[in-house]
Amino acid sequence: MLFYAPAIPSLHERSGLIVKTRNMALFGTIVITVLVISQLIGIWVNNAIPLNTTIELNTLIHFTHIRNYGGVFGLLQGMGWIFGLIGFGLLIAVVAYLWFGKEINRYEYICFGFIVGGGGSNILDRLVYGNVIDFIDIQHIPYWSYIFNTADLMIHVGIWPMLILSFLTSTSTTDPENGSE
Repeated sequence: MLFYAPAIPSLHERSGLIVKTRNMALFGTIVITVLVISQLIGIWVNNAIPLNTTIELNTLIHFTHIRNYGGVFGLLQGMGWIFGLIGFGLLIAVVAYLWFGKEINRYEYICFGFIVGGGGSNILDRLVYGNVIDFIDIQHIPYWSYIFNTADLMIHVGIWPMLILSFLTSTSTTDPENGSE
């Protein structure tokens, strides 16, 4: 009689799974924290600042409560659902990349946590309100007239360090002698 015994993972494989699980827990913690903070600030803006009005904090920063019914930079007004669907697909793809990827750096889990948390908050805004609550209005910047929110800011907190770190930590796959791989 033959019995099938599943292979017992090696110590190296188990330690890799532990590290992956810890990194995913860190990622999840950042996502939830960013999502909750962004949503709470959006609720505060919605309740404290009447729509289409401005509170001047100083000459540089104003809080101007507007609604974005489109996408990034107000593109495709009235078509926000398209950005919601695309965004949801991208968020799922990031989670799959982080879970199934073989050589993911810890900074990627952290940076993607900010990006997914911010993106998830904007998607949640679209589901709850049918639009995104924007309010951060920076003044006196030439050719800049955009108003954004905390979630957008968190997306940038994730994107820029990831870009910089990925360039600094990337290893060259080309042979410097002849330029081939």
